[in-house]
Amino acid sequence: MFKERLISGIVLLIVMISTIIVGGNVLFSLITAISLIGLMELYRVVKLHNTVLGFFGYAASLIFDFLIYFGKQEYLMIFFVAFLLVLMAAYVILYPKYVTEQITHIFFGLFYVTIMLSFIYQVRMLNDGFYMVWLIFIGAWGSDTCAYCVGMLIGKHKLPSELSPKKSIEGCIGGVIGAALIGMIYAAVFKNQITEIASPVVVFAIIGAAGSIIAQIGDLAASAIKRNHEIKDYGKLIPGHGGILDRFDSIIFTAPVVYILLQFL
Repeated sequence: MFKERLISGIVLLIVMISTIIVGGNVLFSLITAISLIGLMELYRVVKLHNTVLGFFGYAASLIFDFLIYFGKQEYLMIFFVAFLLVLMAAYVILYPKYVTEQITHIFFGLFYVTIMLSFIYQVRMLNDGFYMVWLIFIGAWGSDTCAYCVGMLIGKHKLPSELSPKKSIEGCIGGVIGAALIGMIYAAVFKNQITEIASPVVVFAIIGAAGSIIAQIGDLAASAIKRNHEIKDYGKLIPGHGGILDRFDSIIFTAPVVYILLQFL
Protein backbone atom coordinates (compact mmCIF):
# COMPACT_ATOMS: atom_id res chain seq x y z
CA MET A 1 0.00 0.00 0.00
CA PHE A 2 2.78 2.44 0.94
CA LYS A 3 4.76 1.60 -2.20
CA GLU A 4 1.69 2.08 -4.38
CA ARG A 5 0.88 5.39 -2.68
CA LEU A 6 4.49 6.58 -3.03
CA ILE A 7 4.76 5.73 -6.73
CA SER A 8 1.42 7.29 -7.66
CA GLY A 9 2.27 10.36 -5.57
CA ILE A 10 5.59 10.80 -7.39
CA VAL A 11 3.91 10.40 -10.79
CA LEU A 12 1.24 12.96 -9.85
CA LEU A 13 3.91 15.38 -8.64
CA ILE A 14 5.93 15.03 -11.85
CA VAL A 15 2.83 15.59 -13.99
CA MET A 16 1.78 18.68 -12.01
CA ILE A 17 5.26 20.23 -11.93
CA SER A 18 5.96 19.67 -15.63
CA THR A 19 2.51 20.91 -16.65
CA ILE A 20 2.74 24.05 -14.53
CA ILE A 21 6.22 24.79 -15.90
CA VAL A 22 4.92 24.54 -19.47
CA GLY A 23 1.76 26.50 -18.59
CA GLY A 24 -0.51 27.83 -21.33
CA ASN A 25 -2.71 25.39 -23.22
CA VAL A 26 -1.16 22.35 -21.57
CA LEU A 27 -1.95 23.57 -18.05
CA PHE A 28 -5.42 24.71 -19.12
CA SER A 29 -6.17 21.28 -20.57
CA LEU A 30 -5.01 19.51 -17.41
CA ILE A 31 -7.00 21.79 -15.07
CA THR A 32 -10.10 21.40 -17.25
CA ALA A 33 -9.76 17.61 -17.16
CA ILE A 34 -9.11 17.56 -13.40
CA SER A 35 -12.17 19.76 -12.85
CA LEU A 36 -14.42 17.48 -14.88
CA ILE A 37 -13.19 14.35 -13.10
CA GLY A 38 -13.48 16.03 -9.70
CA LEU A 39 -16.98 17.23 -10.53
CA MET A 40 -17.96 13.72 -11.56
CA GLU A 41 -16.59 12.36 -8.27
CA LEU A 42 -18.61 14.89 -6.27
CA TYR A 43 -21.78 14.25 -8.27
CA ARG A 44 -21.28 10.51 -7.78
CA VAL A 45 -21.33 11.03 -4.02
CA VAL A 46 -24.79 12.62 -4.28
CA LYS A 47 -25.87 10.14 -6.99
CA LEU A 48 -26.16 12.72 -9.77
CA HIS A 49 -23.17 11.80 -11.94
CA ASN A 50 -25.17 10.05 -14.68
CA THR A 51 -28.24 12.28 -14.66
CA VAL A 52 -29.51 15.11 -16.86
CA LEU A 53 -28.64 17.58 -14.10
CA GLY A 54 -25.16 16.11 -13.84
CA PHE A 55 -24.51 16.60 -17.55
CA PHE A 56 -25.68 20.20 -17.28
CA GLY A 57 -23.05 20.57 -14.56
CA TYR A 58 -20.31 19.10 -16.78
CA ALA A 59 -21.30 21.39 -19.65
CA ALA A 60 -21.27 24.40 -17.32
CA SER A 61 -17.81 23.39 -16.10
CA LEU A 62 -16.44 23.43 -19.65
CA ILE A 63 -18.15 26.71 -20.51
CA PHE A 64 -16.78 28.39 -17.39
CA ASP A 65 -13.22 27.20 -18.06
CA PHE A 66 -13.33 28.45 -21.65
CA LEU A 67 -14.68 31.83 -20.55
CA ILE A 68 -11.62 32.13 -18.30
CA TYR A 69 -9.31 30.86 -21.05
CA PHE A 70 -10.52 33.45 -23.56
CA GLY A 71 -10.52 36.25 -20.97
CA LYS A 72 -14.29 36.77 -21.07
CA GLN A 73 -14.77 37.35 -17.34
CA GLU A 74 -17.30 40.10 -18.07
CA TYR A 75 -19.75 37.38 -19.12
CA LEU A 76 -19.45 35.33 -15.93
CA MET A 77 -22.43 36.90 -14.15
CA ILE A 78 -24.63 36.25 -17.19
CA PHE A 79 -23.30 32.71 -17.30
CA PHE A 80 -24.13 32.01 -13.63
CA VAL A 81 -27.66 33.36 -14.00
CA ALA A 82 -28.18 31.38 -17.22
CA PHE A 83 -26.90 28.20 -15.57
CA LEU A 84 -29.29 28.61 -12.65
CA LEU A 85 -32.19 29.26 -15.03
CA VAL A 86 -31.35 26.11 -17.01
CA LEU A 87 -31.25 24.04 -13.81
CA MET A 88 -34.56 25.45 -12.60
CA ALA A 89 -36.14 24.84 -16.02
CA ALA A 90 -34.96 21.22 -15.93
CA TYR A 91 -36.28 20.92 -12.38
CA VAL A 92 -39.74 22.11 -13.48
CA ILE A 93 -39.89 20.14 -16.73
CA LEU A 94 -38.72 16.88 -15.13
CA TYR A 95 -40.68 17.35 -11.88
CA PRO A 96 -40.98 15.34 -9.64
CA LYS A 97 -37.89 13.40 -10.73
CA TYR A 98 -35.53 15.75 -8.87
CA VAL A 99 -35.75 17.62 -5.57
CA THR A 100 -34.49 21.10 -4.72
CA GLU A 101 -31.48 19.75 -2.79
CA GLN A 102 -30.20 18.13 -5.99
CA ILE A 103 -30.34 21.45 -7.84
CA THR A 104 -28.27 22.92 -5.01
CA HIS A 105 -25.74 20.07 -5.27
CA ILE A 106 -25.23 20.72 -8.99
CA PHE A 107 -24.76 24.46 -8.52
CA PHE A 108 -22.47 23.97 -5.51
CA GLY A 109 -20.33 21.48 -7.42
CA LEU A 110 -19.52 24.02 -10.12
CA PHE A 111 -18.25 26.49 -7.52
CA TYR A 112 -16.54 23.99 -5.21
CA VAL A 113 -14.62 22.15 -7.92
CA THR A 114 -14.40 23.97 -11.25
CA ILE A 115 -14.30 27.60 -10.19
CA MET A 116 -11.93 27.04 -7.27
CA LEU A 117 -9.49 24.89 -9.27
CA SER A 118 -9.48 27.38 -12.15
CA PHE A 119 -7.43 29.71 -9.98
CA ILE A 120 -4.40 27.46 -10.47
CA TYR A 121 -4.47 28.45 -14.14
CA GLN A 122 -5.38 32.06 -13.33
CA VAL A 123 -2.44 32.48 -10.93
CA ARG A 124 -0.07 30.88 -13.44
CA MET A 125 -1.14 33.38 -16.11
CA LEU A 126 -0.42 36.44 -13.93
CA ASN A 127 2.72 38.51 -14.42
CA ASP A 128 5.42 36.53 -12.58
CA GLY A 129 2.83 33.73 -12.39
CA PHE A 130 5.54 31.18 -13.11
CA TYR A 131 6.99 31.92 -9.67
CA MET A 132 3.77 32.74 -7.83
CA VAL A 133 1.77 29.63 -8.73
CA TRP A 134 3.94 27.44 -6.49
CA LEU A 135 2.55 29.29 -3.46
CA ILE A 136 -0.67 27.32 -3.96
CA PHE A 137 1.19 24.06 -3.42
CA ILE A 138 3.39 25.43 -0.65
CA GLY A 139 0.26 26.42 1.25
CA ALA A 140 -1.42 23.07 0.63
CA TRP A 141 0.97 20.15 0.17
CA GLY A 142 3.96 21.85 1.84
CA SER A 143 1.83 22.70 4.84
CA ASP A 144 0.43 19.18 4.98
CA THR A 145 3.93 17.68 5.04
CA CYS A 146 5.09 20.06 7.79
CA ALA A 147 1.93 19.43 9.82
CA TYR A 148 2.43 15.67 9.55
CA CYS A 149 6.09 15.82 10.63
CA VAL A 150 5.45 18.17 13.56
CA GLY A 151 2.42 16.15 14.63
CA MET A 152 4.43 12.93 14.59
CA LEU A 153 7.29 14.48 16.58
CA ILE A 154 5.57 16.59 19.24
CA GLY A 155 1.83 16.27 18.66
CA LYS A 156 0.10 15.73 22.03
CA HIS A 157 -3.13 17.73 21.95
CA LYS A 158 -5.74 16.37 19.56
CA LEU A 159 -7.65 18.77 17.36
CA PRO A 160 -11.13 19.33 18.87
CA SER A 161 -12.90 17.98 15.81
CA GLU A 162 -14.48 14.63 15.00
CA LEU A 163 -13.57 15.14 11.35
CA SER A 164 -9.90 14.29 11.76
CA PRO A 165 -9.12 12.57 15.08
CA LYS A 166 -5.49 11.94 14.08
CA LYS A 167 -4.63 15.62 13.66
CA SER A 168 -3.04 17.53 16.52
CA ILE A 169 -3.02 21.21 17.44
CA GLU A 170 0.78 21.17 17.34
CA GLY A 171 0.66 19.69 13.85
CA CYS A 172 -1.73 22.37 12.61
CA ILE A 173 0.45 25.15 14.01
CA GLY A 174 3.55 23.46 12.60
CA GLY A 175 1.89 23.38 9.18
CA VAL A 176 1.24 27.13 9.27
CA ILE A 177 4.76 27.99 10.45
CA GLY A 178 6.33 25.50 8.04
CA ALA A 179 4.44 26.89 5.04
CA ALA A 180 5.45 30.44 6.03
CA LEU A 181 9.11 29.39 6.27
CA ILE A 182 9.00 27.56 2.94
CA GLY A 183 7.43 30.66 1.38
CA MET A 184 10.19 32.85 2.81
CA ILE A 185 12.97 30.56 1.59
CA TYR A 186 11.37 30.24 -1.83
CA ALA A 187 11.04 34.02 -2.16
CA ALA A 188 14.63 34.57 -0.98
CA VAL A 189 15.91 32.23 -3.68
CA PHE A 190 13.88 33.78 -6.52
CA LYS A 191 13.52 37.39 -5.32
CA ASN A 192 15.48 38.75 -8.28
CA GLN A 193 13.06 37.09 -10.70
CA ILE A 194 9.92 38.30 -8.87
CA THR A 195 9.38 41.84 -10.13
CA GLU A 196 5.70 42.43 -9.36
CA ILE A 197 6.04 42.39 -5.54
CA ALA A 198 8.13 44.90 -3.59
CA SER A 199 8.90 42.65 -0.59
CA PRO A 200 8.47 39.06 -1.84
CA VAL A 201 10.00 37.41 1.25
CA VAL A 202 7.43 39.00 3.58
CA VAL A 203 4.52 38.61 1.16
CA PHE A 204 5.28 34.97 0.39
CA ALA A 205 5.55 34.19 4.11
CA ILE A 206 2.12 35.74 4.71
CA ILE A 207 0.58 33.92 1.76
CA GLY A 208 2.21 30.64 2.83
CA ALA A 209 0.76 30.94 6.33
CA ALA A 210 -2.68 32.03 5.10
CA GLY A 211 -2.66 29.27 2.51
CA SER A 212 -1.87 26.71 5.19
CA ILE A 213 -4.78 27.83 7.37
CA ILE A 214 -7.29 27.73 4.53
CA ALA A 215 -5.83 24.44 3.24
CA GLN A 216 -6.48 22.79 6.59
CA ILE A 217 -10.04 24.10 6.52
CA GLY A 218 -10.41 22.69 3.01
CA ASP A 219 -9.12 19.31 4.14
CA LEU A 220 -11.61 19.20 7.01
CA ALA A 221 -14.44 20.37 4.73
CA ALA A 222 -13.74 17.50 2.33
CA SER A 223 -13.69 15.09 5.28
CA ALA A 224 -17.04 16.46 6.45
CA ILE A 225 -18.63 15.84 3.05
CA LYS A 226 -17.31 12.27 2.98
CA ARG A 227 -18.51 11.58 6.52
CA ASN A 228 -21.95 12.98 5.76
CA HIS A 229 -22.25 10.53 2.89
CA GLU A 230 -20.42 7.67 4.65
CA ILE A 231 -17.65 7.16 2.11
CA LYS A 232 -13.91 6.73 2.61
CA ASP A 233 -12.67 8.21 -0.67
CA TYR A 234 -14.16 10.19 -3.52
CA GLY A 235 -12.75 7.76 -6.08
CA LYS A 236 -9.99 5.32 -7.02
CA LEU A 237 -8.27 7.17 -9.85
CA ILE A 238 -5.00 7.73 -7.96
CA PRO A 239 -3.78 4.45 -6.40
CA GLY A 240 -3.22 4.80 -2.67
CA HIS A 241 -4.67 8.32 -2.60
CA GLY A 242 -8.26 7.89 -3.74
CA GLY A 243 -9.82 10.26 -6.24
CA ILE A 244 -8.96 13.69 -7.59
CA LEU A 245 -10.86 15.41 -4.78
CA ASP A 246 -9.01 13.36 -2.16
CA ARG A 247 -5.69 14.71 -3.42
CA PHE A 248 -6.83 18.23 -4.32
CA ASP A 249 -9.15 18.93 -1.38
CA SER A 250 -6.79 21.49 0.13
CA ILE A 251 -5.70 22.89 -3.26
CA ILE A 252 -9.35 23.71 -3.97
CA PHE A 253 -9.32 26.20 -1.10
CA THR A 254 -5.74 27.43 -1.37
CA ALA A 255 -5.77 28.39 -5.07
CA PRO A 256 -8.39 31.18 -4.88
CA VAL A 257 -6.95 32.52 -1.61
CA VAL A 258 -3.48 32.83 -3.14
CA TYR A 259 -4.95 34.59 -6.17
CA ILE A 260 -6.90 37.05 -3.99
CA LEU A 261 -3.96 37.80 -1.70
CA LEU A 262 -1.69 38.45 -4.67
CA GLN A 263 -4.10 41.18 -5.78
CA PHE A 264 -3.76 43.05 -2.49
CA LEU A 265 -0.27 42.37 -1.09
